[in-house]
Amino acid sequence: MLLIIGAVIVVASVLGGYVLHGGNLMVLWQPTEILIIGGAAVGSFVIANPMHTVKEVFRGIMRLLTGSPYNKAFYMDLLSLLYDIFDKSRKQGVMAIEEDIDNPESSQIFSRYPAIMKSGHLLAFVTDYLRIISSGNMATHELEGMMENEIDSRQHELEEPSHAVNKIADALPGLGIIAAVLGIVITMNFLSEGPEKIGISVAAALVGTFLGIWMGYGFVGPTSIALEHAAKYELKAYECVKASVVATVSGQAPQMAIEFGRKALPTDRRPGFQELNDHVRSK
Repeated sequence: MLLIIGAVIVVASVLGGYVLHGGNLMVLWQPTEILIIGGAAVGSFVIANPMHTVKEVFRGIMRLLTGSPYNKAFYMDLLSLLYDIFDKSRKQGVMAIEEDIDNPESSQIFSRYPAIMKSGHLLAFVTDYLRIISSGNMATHELEGMMENEIDSRQHELEEPSHAVNKIADALPGLGIIAAVLGIVITMNFLSEGPEKIGISVAAALVGTFLGIWMGYGFVGPTSIALEHAAKYELKAYECVKASVVATVSGQAPQMAIEFGRKALPTDRRPGFQELNDHVRSK
């Protein structure tokens, strides 16, 4: 939603100011310039990135339009899930959670949290480390180090889409210059047709430079930053799981273990202590 609101503000400010200054909007409508710039940008994007990154960029943009799933409600469900698993393990023994971990789709605990089930990477992260806990006596610092390594790897994966889009944003002003140069080349054919024809052609060429800079700094660049912020919110879910798992391996009670995880969350989406406690009880 913020992506749409921001785009509307950019369009209204730039085009509104242009019109108020006496500009003619029809002069800016140059489909061929848009084709050159937009087509070259998409083509270079496809050349520069593997297919999985291309797919993740489009998925990320759709999430920006519909809203990030990693909100306060998601984090509360994640902490409640961890509490349920830790509590069952503490009361019935570590072996009691093996069936839940091996088959989360049929687990009564996991099935109560559909939002977590939809997040495949995070679900695998949770079940993998719970499986490690239930199958061996790994030292706390070794477990923490292993989790940090995986989180670092996941961070690089999550940041790939924003980096890919940012590179296109940097290239767009240059692509706008290419469109402008091609427009000037065409203008050379009109040198014998009078200043009016030449003026129209030069104006069309300059629109290419304008569109490249406007698209790069007004839309594509900010979108790359928004993708980066979205990646950070997802990454916080992994850090929350790590803090909670390490705390429970260290001997903390389930309620205190998820408190470690709660403190790892960003403050703008972190549930309050009592708010989380009420949510855990309701689940």
